Amino acid sequence: MAGESAADRPAGAPVPASASRGGGGARPHGDLEALAGRRSRRLLAVIVVNVVVVAGQVVGGLAGHSLGLLADAGHNLTDVAAAGLSLAAVRLTRRAPTSSKSFGYHRSSVLAAQVNAAAILVVTVLIGVGAVDRFLHPSAVKGSVVLGVALGATAANALAAVMLIERANHDLNMRSTCLHMGGDALASAGVAAAGLAILLSGGLRWLDPAVSLGIAVLIAYEALRLAREVTDVLLEATPGDLDTPALLTTMQGVHGVDAVHDLHVWSLSSEVRALSAHVVLSGHPTLEEAQVVGETVKAAIGGRYDIAHATLELECEACFDTDDDPCAMDDLSAPTRARPAPDDATPAPDDATPAPPMPAPEVARPARARR
Repeated sequence: MAGESAADRPAGAPVPASASRGGGGARPHGDLEALAGRRSRRLLAVIVVNVVVVAGQVVGGLAGHSLGLLADAGHNLTDVAAAGLSLAAVRLTRRAPTSSKSFGYHRSSVLAAQVNAAAILVVTVLIGVGAVDRFLHPSAVKGSVVLGVALGATAANALAAVMLIERANHDLNMRSTCLHMGGDALASAGVAAAGLAILLSGGLRWLDPAVSLGIAVLIAYEALRLAREVTDVLLEATPGDLDTPALLTTMQGVHGVDAVHDLHVWSLSSEVRALSAHVVLSGHPTLEEAQVVGETVKAAIGGRYDIAHATLELECEACFDTDDDPCAMDDLSAPTRARPAPDDATPAPDDATPAPPMPAPEVARPARARR
């Protein structure tokens, strides 16, 4: 017997019934809704904070002739767009699935993180180019103006970053926006330090672009790390923090399971994981008994490994042995592969006489007309 467990949930519902809080499963759908609501409110507050910061940095940068402030203002401007994009993605994830998007819009947050990571890299390149130009063509910097504006921006960006920190979650979308804010707080602190040094020494004009360049390199490194994680999700790679051997052991330890193969685990988003596998059952259970085993497997892995959606193909016998992996993706251009005949099938004798052909039906001819 082979087939998908009858208790599988629709793809858009990220949490099966057996995965509720009481059943030891993954995060319930209601919790995800509440979490999305809290994230939306925090992102909206961060957008307001950053608009104020950008306005202050542009005015201070022009008045103080500070490339560091203007570069930081440019970075903060991308933060406004990044937070807006993240906010749109969070709200998209709350949409119900459709027939054309059966898994819903969970990937929207991952796509937003990818765009944000790319935006951070572009901004850091522009800051680097401006810093090199300032090295070659130095100009006077008003340290007092730079120091005051940079300290205010540091406080605002640090507040925004703290608002986005989530200790219990690792959402790539929120991480990308938090990276934006944390990077800006660090950049503003560096600009403030440079402004203080310039104010006290009366010189050191090279310090302003040097700080900008160093911070740009640091932020670019973090953006590349984020981009790599986003790429893994989009390529449906196995989550990096998942212990696959332990997962396999847990599934095979369920009573009524002989073996598990063709196991795949991937992420729809940072918080929604999906799984598919072939589960070989002990003996030849009835459909009802097989369904109970399938539900037990789902309950065993749901909460422990954060598996929100599991599709199990239940088998009484393992896939037949061939030189090729029978569970690999089918080559649709090749001839259809047929399963071998079962052992108890009675083969046709080699010398069997073929049945005689059926006679062709006679067709009545119309009578000739008399002349």
